[in-house]
Amino acid sequence: MAPITTDNCEFECATSVESGNNTDNFENDINIDNERFVSSASNDSNLSQVQAEEHVAEQQEQQPKQMPWEAPGKQGLYDPQNEHEACGVGFIVAIDGKRSHKILRDAQTLSERMNHRGACACDNDTGDGAGVLASIPHGLYAKALAEKGVNLPELGNYATGIFYLDEAQAASAEAEFNELAESLGLSVLAWRTVPTNQQAIGVVARKSEPLSRQVFVARPEGLDEKSFQRQVFVLRKRASHELAKQGRRFYICSLSDRTVVYKGLFTSDQLWEYYTDLQDPEFETYMALVHTRFSTNTFPSWERAHPLRVLAHNGEINTLRGNVNLMKAREGVMQSELFGDQLKKLYPVVEPNLSDSGSFDCVLEFITMASDRSLPESVMTMVPEAWQNDRTMPQEKRDFYQWAACVMEPWDGPALISFTDGRYIGAVLDRNGLRPSRFYVTKENVLVMASEVGVYDVDPSQVTLKSRLKPGRMLLVDTKEQKLIQDIELKSRIAKSRPHSEWLQQKITLDEIRNANVLNTPIEEPPKPPASQRGIFDPRLSLFGYTTETVNMLLIPMFKNKKEALGSMGNDAPLACLSGFQPIPYEYFKQLFAQVTNPPIDPFREKVVMSMQCPIGPEANLLQPSAQQVHRIWLPNPILSIPDTQLLKRNTHRGWKTKVLDITFQYSEGTRGYMECIERICREGASAAQAGYQLIVISDREAGSNERVAVSALLALGALHHHLIETLQRMKVGIIVETAEAREVHHVCVLLGYGADAICPYLAFELAQALRDDGVISADVTDKQIYAAYAQAIDTGIAKVMAKMGISTLQSYKSAQIFEAVGLGNELIDKCFRGTQSRIGGVTLEILAKEGLERFQLTYGKVSPDTHILRNPGQYHWRHGGEAHINEPSSIGSLQEAAVNNNKNAFEAFKKTTLESVKNCALRGQLEFVTDREKIDISEVEPASEIVKRFATGAMSFGSISLEAHQTLSITMNRIGGKSNTGEGGEDSDRYLNQDPNNSRRSAIKQVASGRFGVTASYLANADDLQIKMAQGAKPGEGGELPGYKVTKDIAKTRKSVPGVGLISPPPHHDIYSIEDLAELIYDLKCSNPNARISVKLVSEVGVGVVASGVAKGKAEHIVISGHDGGTGASSWTGIKNAGLPWELGIAETHQVLVLNNLRSR
Repeated sequence: MAPITTDNCEFECATSVESGNNTDNFENDINIDNERFVSSASNDSNLSQVQAEEHVAEQQEQQPKQMPWEAPGKQGLYDPQNEHEACGVGFIVAIDGKRSHKILRDAQTLSERMNHRGACACDNDTGDGAGVLASIPHGLYAKALAEKGVNLPELGNYATGIFYLDEAQAASAEAEFNELAESLGLSVLAWRTVPTNQQAIGVVARKSEPLSRQVFVARPEGLDEKSFQRQVFVLRKRASHELAKQGRRFYICSLSDRTVVYKGLFTSDQLWEYYTDLQDPEFETYMALVHTRFSTNTFPSWERAHPLRVLAHNGEINTLRGNVNLMKAREGVMQSELFGDQLKKLYPVVEPNLSDSGSFDCVLEFITMASDRSLPESVMTMVPEAWQNDRTMPQEKRDFYQWAACVMEPWDGPALISFTDGRYIGAVLDRNGLRPSRFYVTKENVLVMASEVGVYDVDPSQVTLKSRLKPGRMLLVDTKEQKLIQDIELKSRIAKSRPHSEWLQQKITLDEIRNANVLNTPIEEPPKPPASQRGIFDPRLSLFGYTTETVNMLLIPMFKNKKEALGSMGNDAPLACLSGFQPIPYEYFKQLFAQVTNPPIDPFREKVVMSMQCPIGPEANLLQPSAQQVHRIWLPNPILSIPDTQLLKRNTHRGWKTKVLDITFQYSEGTRGYMECIERICREGASAAQAGYQLIVISDREAGSNERVAVSALLALGALHHHLIETLQRMKVGIIVETAEAREVHHVCVLLGYGADAICPYLAFELAQALRDDGVISADVTDKQIYAAYAQAIDTGIAKVMAKMGISTLQSYKSAQIFEAVGLGNELIDKCFRGTQSRIGGVTLEILAKEGLERFQLTYGKVSPDTHILRNPGQYHWRHGGEAHINEPSSIGSLQEAAVNNNKNAFEAFKKTTLESVKNCALRGQLEFVTDREKIDISEVEPASEIVKRFATGAMSFGSISLEAHQTLSITMNRIGGKSNTGEGGEDSDRYLNQDPNNSRRSAIKQVASGRFGVTASYLANADDLQIKMAQGAKPGEGGELPGYKVTKDIAKTRKSVPGVGLISPPPHHDIYSIEDLAELIYDLKCSNPNARISVKLVSEVGVGVVASGVAKGKAEHIVISGHDGGTGASSWTGIKNAGLPWELGIAETHQVLVLNNLRSR
């Protein structure tokens, strides 16, 4: 059985995995010591064990029964929301629109040759999905219906599509559909059972096989083509919303007067055998779009196969949650001349429980149908080029993109999207170009596009044009005009279609507001505290949880060097939910990052695609292009200075109004006051949006004065943002956060991720001004320079955090909620952070309120003179009496004493202090052994000499540790029969070629990372395990760097480099940017060393189990789950402290999901 490993221990699982429902339930075997688990204030709020068990049983009863065609629902640590996919995609089109059967046969070849791009389920015979979208084969359908005595009207006078139904409910579903069609003025001509060959598909696919029924809907006389297409769209949308019921299968693959989709749970060669229509020589088409899917899970479904209604997609939309939330919020401001009152019946635009591709498909089709945009323009709006930093771009095109940015945020992530509506067929690549796409045009006037070469045989002499799609570029064929339209011509035509440049004159800038204000009254500066309470003695610092480390290690370097300080050696401090020092809510959030299924990007070397520019303020009607859409304030970055915030608070320029919401309350009101304050903010915010205010500023300026306590700005913002989305008011206002609480890069990222449009961290600025006056920062620095230095440091930090997730624009990152919470209760999540994963539950709003009040008491309660001095609980460096750390001095001292002098007592002391540290800092410390089981006789247990053979050292490069230490680890592990790991820095050949059996310095595990340092044929051949490093524990999503001065002769020789030259291992996308590429690398490593076990190192985050199942399907034999606390590499403190999750969650999720997928035995 393939083991899963964490960075420092390996678990062999003795679970039989033959039965699919054998999910080990975490709760059954492990008691969690709840009292230590949430913060110290939470003891009274925990459920007893009995209540918890009743609650679980009740939840299971409430869950609807799973139907045979449905994938497993949320269970244990598995959540279907975390599913990813990667794919092969291609199309063939006759540019002149001539129909032939050859196009379909060529598409079959194309599809079958991309079989390696798909994947197989545990039965090795069911694909993850394949399909084809073609133009309607009128001859074939006319003949099939004539046999039933139905006369099919001419092509264009009817719409058709295939439905997935279940035998039991098919008749009632069809009858209801017919009624709905009649109510819309359309009539159903006929239904046809699509002929299929069940023998062609795998066992798993057969279990969930639908009844495929095809409908034909006639076009009423006198209705023009466009109106008919819209009415058919309304019919399909309403049927999807109104006819789908619990226990009934109802899915419409497509419904169109031009195209038809055949798809299902196949490998790409099974598709052509299953649907017998596709073998019929009368199936003539002028285009065919094919797709083959690699789902990271083996619960792909018939419904989720591509092509969808207007697109097939290879890649991943990273900003999905924000895009979907904002699309819902737009329902409050959208109006359509074309649909009038019918528009509301098309909501929600994005149907629930769709993949990223499905959500994108819904929005793309909706924009095209409900506004007068063409399909290519809608694609340009949703997937814009990197226009912000491109100096060579023509002005009119840049102006189009800037106007489009005011209309909608980009759907960002690596993507090759091929799209068609029957007239246009084309493809677009994301702004980074992180997906491949090649195309040929032949002398026969046929264009072939595919996500790789070699899928279509054509004589080179017959090729008239051969090229690849470049980042952000579009390829388009217009079959009506019978021509291939190149990117430049196409976008120039769209850019000139409206006066975008003229409209942009209406955008508002901060300079414009400042200049308008010069003529009015001067800006009032907020009152400054007395001299005795300035700088490091400001009581508000303690009130908002600042420490001396915050000031010295984080803020001063930002103001001095314009960048965040670096740290190293991982993070061994406790999780926020285990802290004894009132952590602020931001500390509970961990940044998510890209691994395997999509690539992180490099924020420094790929700066050209990144942008912090954002429009803020009310959005106009998405469906009606106009100058009104540009009436927004255009900000170059999200950090506002104190004067600019004061200005915006009383801005009346161009008739704008700002509502300031005070987020403080009287200390005497206690926790109830805290909770009521949040309710009041939601009410006042919604009223302000309805009353026509353009900006809302939530401010905690009043905190500290007159016994007033502030609600956490993050909680107030999250609750308000989600309340406005639910009440469809969010698009009517911009939200600015004026807070003393936020100061670090991570804090700003969390605020942006949960709905802030701009942030003024005024206490950080006021502290910097005081430090300048005290001489800590250079005395000649002006206020303006302080604001600029801090904004630059924060911008660089945000760029790094976004890049980890593969997101390039701040506009897409805002509201995208790319975080997981660790230790926040579900009630709190639902109120303030809806849609965020928080898998272990935890603190309630009441506990956070108590801790906020405790901080006020510590600061203003005047308990002792000590409270006047800023605390240092030692969050970064261990302090006596401060926060616990896993590695603390006394346990290290005991370990050294035990090792040097073979002192048993010292070892006992080491064991005791280490276990205590783990209990104080980590999730595993909260688990208790079950004591009521029958004991196993010691004779049945493996001897220690066998157990140690499964030990493996952490992967530390020679370079991050000394050669002596590196070799000592190897010799030790070889002597006991365990394994040492080279790390990504390679290993010198004399260590594995000239071995002394008793002192072998050979590392059994050889690592291969993105830098490929020292990776040679002999290095690969001399390994027991070859480990592909996909992410680093301490700083997932970032590359490593060894500065030039550390690259000695020995290191350079081992890494096949030059002494003194810095070595960078880039974020792993230069060679692995998807699951298929990882599968390819696994295959290559197998070829280089057939005897080695191939291991893949992942980092714990929500969804890592789903990624791991994709890795197992990619034929890896071993999976390592690394935790957030490990790693030697240097990185910004933001990455070290706030990215990645405890390995305990990762290992549990990975095991559960592999078992659920029947892949654990692989």
